[in-house]
Amino acid sequence: MNSTEFFNEAKRLGLKLNLSGEGLSPMHTLDNEALFQLPLLAMTILAISKSRSKPELPEIGQLVGECLERTVAGFKGSTQDIGWSGNLRIRTIKALTFLESTGQVSIDKVTREISATELGKKVYTGAVQGESLLAHSMRTIELSYQYIRDEARVRGEVN
Repeated sequence: MNSTEFFNEAKRLGLKLNLSGEGLSPMHTLDNEALFQLPLLAMTILAISKSRSKPELPEIGQLVGECLERTVAGFKGSTQDIGWSGNLRIRTIKALTFLESTGQVSIDKVTREISATELGKKVYTGAVQGESLLAHSMRTIELSYQYIRDEARVRGEVN
């Protein structure tokens, strides 16, 4: 069957595709295309650095990877362990450098803990207001980070 025959048959049978917002839309989730984007990584760093349990500089790449693994649909339950991705770690450092240079995070010189500044918290709060895909994803990332820290505490790895 060629395309002309296909469309003629579809017309004869009265087949229609619901497009342009008709019908139910799929649940929106971040996909793997968003994974290595610097703005997403920067927002993830802000999400985890504004919490009570501050991430330390040497572990930031691993933590960002773990949070995204638990949040991005394509990596849930995956065996890929993106926290060890060199590309993700390099991009995470670039995002961290951007946040530090714009005054949204600070890194304690002694403890090497990353903390969101008041400006960073304000930017983050503005991004997570409402029901957008970004807001939903960032709230999920925050929960993922809390779970990661709770699990580490249970194992005795974090104070």
